[in-house]
Order: sequence, then structure tokens, then C-alpha cells
Amino acid sequence: MTTTTEAAAPTGAVGSAHARVEGRAKVTGTARYAGEISFADLAHGWLVLSSVARGRVRRVEDAPVLEMPGVLAVLHHGNAPRVDTDYVGMLGRPNPVLGLFQHDRVPFAGWPVALVVAETSEQAREAAEALVVRYDEEPHDVAFDAGRADAYTPRNNPMMPAETEKGDVEALLGDSAVVVDEEYTTPEEHHHPMEPHAATAHWDGGRLDVVDSNQGSTWVAGELAKLFSVDPARVRVRSEHVGGAFGSKGVGPHQVAAVMATTMLNRPVRVVLTRRQMFSLVGYRSPTAQRVRLGADADGRLRAFDHQALNLSSTVHEFIESSAVLGRVMYDADAHHTLHRLVRLDVPTPSWMRAPGEAPGSFALESALDELAEKCGIDPIALRVRNEPVTGPVSGLPFSSRNLLACFEEGARRFGWADRDPRPGVRREGRWRLGTGTAAATYPSGVGPSTAAVTAETDGTFTVRINAADIGTGARTAMVLVAAEVLKAAPDRIRVRIGDSDLGPAMIAGGSMGTRSWAWAVTLAAEELVKRLALGGGIPPEGITTRSDTAEAVGSLTKKERHSFGAQFAEVAVDVTTGEVRVRRLLGIFAAGTIVNPLTARSQFIGGMTWGLSMALHEEAVRDRASGVHVGADLAGYHFATHADVPLIEADWVDDPVPDDPVGMKGIGEIGVVGVAAAIANAVWHATGVRHRHLPIRPDRILITS
Repeated sequence: MTTTTEAAAPTGAVGSAHARVEGRAKVTGTARYAGEISFADLAHGWLVLSSVARGRVRRVEDAPVLEMPGVLAVLHHGNAPRVDTDYVGMLGRPNPVLGLFQHDRVPFAGWPVALVVAETSEQAREAAEALVVRYDEEPHDVAFDAGRADAYTPRNNPMMPAETEKGDVEALLGDSAVVVDEEYTTPEEHHHPMEPHAATAHWDGGRLDVVDSNQGSTWVAGELAKLFSVDPARVRVRSEHVGGAFGSKGVGPHQVAAVMATTMLNRPVRVVLTRRQMFSLVGYRSPTAQRVRLGADADGRLRAFDHQALNLSSTVHEFIESSAVLGRVMYDADAHHTLHRLVRLDVPTPSWMRAPGEAPGSFALESALDELAEKCGIDPIALRVRNEPVTGPVSGLPFSSRNLLACFEEGARRFGWADRDPRPGVRREGRWRLGTGTAAATYPSGVGPSTAAVTAETDGTFTVRINAADIGTGARTAMVLVAAEVLKAAPDRIRVRIGDSDLGPAMIAGGSMGTRSWAWAVTLAAEELVKRLALGGGIPPEGITTRSDTAEAVGSLTKKERHSFGAQFAEVAVDVTTGEVRVRRLLGIFAAGTIVNPLTARSQFIGGMTWGLSMALHEEAVRDRASGVHVGADLAGYHFATHADVPLIEADWVDDPVPDDPVGMKGIGEIGVVGVAAAIANAVWHATGVRHRHLPIRPDRILITS
């Protein structure tokens, strides 16, 4: 496989491997991130977070701090500018944490209670650590478990229905020859991109200019305009490079704090979050407690399907970790029921984290499918083949394409699945017990409206302008290849400008919708430019620019079940004397429509699968019930997979044409995570004969059950 596209080759850009166009800037250190861009007269803000889990701020003793060297201001609920949180934004009602310093309530540990602004970052930090905040503390509750009597079913959620049902599940479970009825749990997990969250705000000629690290400048600019009651045309948000996001880099209190401070001080102010602050301010994956009930005929055909999931949310904002949505797409049954329930606790609000819902949901569901296969005496892949639906199990809609079985067929061939002895605990290698497992994967392939502009320059090059966000996925390069394909131009003749709200509205980099949405807009603008150029007449000094807006086209898109699919395979070695689990091989085969850039696509799949391995064996945030705060809220106390934990990982894909689709692309950024934890857990069962229904599969849990 080649790693670059020859500059002389003008066609076939989409589907060819191409190195990142910004790669040299990144490896040489010239790529600028939000916390690195210089400003004259820059001041630095440092957030002070609550040390209690519930109560009220009685007093902020800021007088001594204001006397410290370099300190310019201390913002808190008694003096901060007022903001408006009574609006519906791009993703619904804003999280009340954006209403920074608007009242004295403290709903969870880590709630922002003050911002110290100083001449240098070091002075701001020293002063923030010296600031004394007095509280009237109240009893708190942070205990999450499956038996909570105060759990409830959320209603009127704009993202999805909390419950779906058809048929009589209880009756068909009673009539089923084989029944699986088990509970599975996943812990609280956190996303920590390499680049911390950072924002610098200043007023420039009557416009609010924010340099930020985010997943969508359109999104951030719109929310800030509403919060501060500013004309949207007077807000500009720029994001040159983003060092990872994974769902965490939306609109947060650090941006709001920077805008408040620059408004008060009339000079640029930068606010950067620490690792410890990120544990409470940028969202996380909620712990889940899931019950899966499957009823089947003796031959494994599903008759009853029931997946119920519980997650936590804060007392101030409602968030659903949609763990039960997987079955609405993957498996049909005569009776089908899915349900999400919430419990409100004195904790920060969870948020989207790579493959939200599908990641923890797939662990429960795909483990349960493996248990059903064991009870039926059927190969796990054969069971899935037997239950392959023709249309959406809940919606009844046709699939745009569904090549899951092709993924399993190719994956089984490459993994050597046919040679697998189905009996658990029979393969040995010295002190190691060996096992293999598999699981299915899926993630929605949505699309959002976007605008784009393409200019034919007089020097024979082309400039693409679209407010995309490259969060490390290779979005810049993908847009170069998409434009080159339509324009029949070599990729090195294409320049791309992204990450600036002044470029016009565009879809965020989230929900595996970015590339698909942006590519559609760029394609339409480029096609129009080709038509204009074909008319001849020469190119004027300012070039020729064509524009597109996909809002109407997206709205009229035919309703179908649009998803990427995949099959995950894992081989593990387990030492039952020490509890050590080693993943020896991972293989993922995916069906994800047109692959724009094989080089970066494979990296996306492998990165997601690595995350799934980490989820299976390592990641677990622990909250102290007595204090309500995290135990070890840093990257030393929060364990995740390191290089030594990661084995040979192979990722590839099958052909997946999408008939009647305007772009033929599907999302790939999140599906790599889905199914990996279940495949590993199923492999651990195959190695030891013991089921692990609670993540992570720690050494102590191996020792207790072996």
C-alpha cells in the first residue's frame, strides 16, 4: 500500500492513501494549537472549583488574593457578568454549568466557583490555590447502582426516544426454549485528549474573537452569542489545530470564563484547563447498569428481546447514555423492547464520549449474544447470521446498506475462526489459558447541513473553504481528496481552509458525521465550479468562487437506516494465578461505505480498537462516596492502556456500496470502539470458562472467579 498520492495523478483521489497535508507542520512543531497562539497584553485565567459535592458558597475571600503579585481580578457569583442560559442551542438546552458564577449553588464537586485572572499563568495558579472559599455544605448522594428506587424514564428527549416496544416480551420469554437473563455493568470513563481544553477571548473592533480548541466553531460561536446576548455576526471563533476531542470539546465553562474576563478587563484572556479540572468540567461516560433478556428457539432464532439500561446524570442537567440503542438496529425478534432510565445524583453531567451509547451497550448486548450461543450450542457467528434482520427491527425502514455478514465472513477467514475449538478452557500454553471471542459492531451514519465554497485561483490552484474541524482525524486531507476527485486536479493543487466560524455554518466533528457532511457540501460546490469553468471566458483576478448549502438536500434525504457495521475478533491469554489478561490479537473488519483515505481511516479504526481494549481491561474512574470527589483524578490514578498493553491490531474493510446515497460515505471515527470490549470478554470466557459481566476485567476479578 502506498502512503502518498503522486502529485501528477489527477484522478482517483478518493480511495487513495495520502499523507496528512498538515503532517509536516505537526511533526516540526509549527502547527499552532489554541494555547500556543500569542496575543499582545495577554492575561491568564485560572478556574477555582468547589471542594464540596453539594451546598452553597457562603463567602469568597478574595481580598487577600487581589493583593498578590500580578493578580488582576477575581470573578465569582457576586461580581461576574450576567449571562442568559434560557435558550435552545444547536444541541438543545445548554448545560447549566455554562451559566458561570450566576448563583451561589454548588451541585457537585468540581463546580466552578471563581476565576482568578493574573498577568501570568503561574501567578494565576498560585493565587487560585490560595483563594479561600467558604461553603454551607449539604448532604450529598453520589452512589450509583442498579437497584436505585429513584430511577426514572426520561421523556421528550430530543435525541432519541427513551423507550421502544413491540409485542409481548414477557409472554414470549416464557415460551422460549432458551433464555438469557443477565446484568452487566460498565464504570465511569473519561476522555482526555492530548491537548487540554484552552480558549483565548478578546474584543477586536467590536467583535468577540475567540481562539479555541473545539469540535465545531459554528457551534461554539452560536452558543457564546446566545449566552452573552451578542449579535451572532459579532462573534468569531477560530480553531486552527485540535489535539484530540472524542466528544469533550464542545462549549464549556473555560470559554465562558475567558469571555467574561476579557469583557471586564478589556484585554485578551486565556483560560486553560488542567487534567484534574477536566475530570469534572468536560463530560465523561456515565457508568451503566444494563439488564439483557433474550429468548430464543432451540436453534437460536430470537423470539424475545429486552435491553434495559440505567445511567446517572447530574441534578442540574439530563443526559442519556443511550446504551440500549444498539439492539434497535442489530437484532429483531417477535417481541422487542428497549428502555433507558436515569438516576440524578450530585455529580457532574455526563456527556458524549467516543461511541456514546454503543460502546457500553455493545459490551452488554454482544456478551449476552455470546451467552445465548453457548446455551444453544451454536457458533457465535452462526447465531448472528441466523438473526440477521432484513429491515430496521424497530423502525421497519430499509437499510441504506448492511454488509455485516461480509465483515464476519472476511474476519473469520483472516482470524482462523474455523479452527476454533468451541469448548472453553481447553487451550493452554504454559501458564497461560488461551481463548478467542467475537462481537458485532455498528454506529449510525448521520449527516448534518453544511456550507462550502470552492475558488479557482488564477495560478491554477483551488481553495476550499469549509468550517470543518480537524480533531486529529485527517479532515483537512479528506477534503483535499474529495475536491481533487471532483475537480480532476492533483491533490497538491488544492488548499483547504477550515476551523473558522466566519467560513459559514457547517456540521460539527461529532457523531461520526463530519467527513460525510463536509464532503457533500464540498462536492456540490466543486461540481458547480466545474460547470462554471466549462463555460470558459477565463478566470478574473479575484478567481471564480462557487458555494453550496446542503440544508435542503439533507432535509429531503430518503429515510433509511444508515449505519456503519463491523465484526471484532480478539485472542487473549489469561494467567489465573496472577489474574493477568493479555490481549494477543485484535482484528476488526468494517463496512463503512466509501473510504476516502485508507491511510487515515485505518488509523481511526485502530485507535478506536485500542480504546476498546482499554475499556475492557483498564479504565475505571472511582468516586469517593464520603466526599463526592474522584479518587485519583489524574492520569496516574486513572488507568488506561499503554503501549505495552496493545498487541498487533489489524483493521480493514469490505466493499460497501451505498446505492442512491449522495456521497456514499459513512462515519468511521467511533465504530472502532464498538464491540471490542465484548469480544475480549467473550475471549476471556473461552479461555477460562468464567463469564465477566462487569468491566473492567481486572486481575482481582480474574482471581476471585478462577
